[in-house]
Amino acid sequence: MRVFTSLEEVAAASGEEIGTSDWLTIDQERVDRFADVTGDHQWIHVDVERAKEGPFGGTIAHGYLTLSLIPFFGSQVFAFETPGAKLNYGANKVRFPAPLKVGSKVRMHAVLTSAEDVPGGVQLTTTCTFEVEGGEKPVCVAETLTRVFSG
Repeated sequence: MRVFTSLEEVAAASGEEIGTSDWLTIDQERVDRFADVTGDHQWIHVDVERAKEGPFGGTIAHGYLTLSLIPFFGSQVFAFETPGAKLNYGANKVRFPAPLKVGSKVRMHAVLTSAEDVPGGVQLTTTCTFEVEGGEKPVCVAETLTRVFSG
C-alpha cells in the first residue's frame, strides 16, 4: 500500500501507477443489498432465474455498485496520512465497458493521473480501472477527483 504523508509527496506522484487492490468476489447478496438501498430492482440484477435467459446469461452487478467500490479498493491501494481533510470532489468521467457478472472476481488499478494546487491543498485526479478476472475489457473506468487539504 502506498502511504502519502505530505501534500508535496502526493503532488510528486502525479502520473504514477499507485497500485492494484486484492480481488473481490461479487455475490448475489451484495447485489441484492445494493438494489434494496438504491431502489434499483431491475431484473438483470436481482432475478436470478429470468437473468439466465437474458443477454448476460445471469445476473450482473449494477454499474454504480462497481463504482461504489472505489473507497473499499482504494483503502487497499493508498492512504493519505496528511494532517487535513480528504474529500471526494466528484468524477470527470465514468464508463462501464463490460458487464460485471455475479460470481466474478473484480479488482481495481489506481493511477494518480494529476495533482493540481487548489486553495489550501491539492486536487487529485485518479483513474480507477476495474478488471474482472479472465475478462477482456474493464468493467468500469472512472476518473475521480479528490481534494486533500493541508490542515
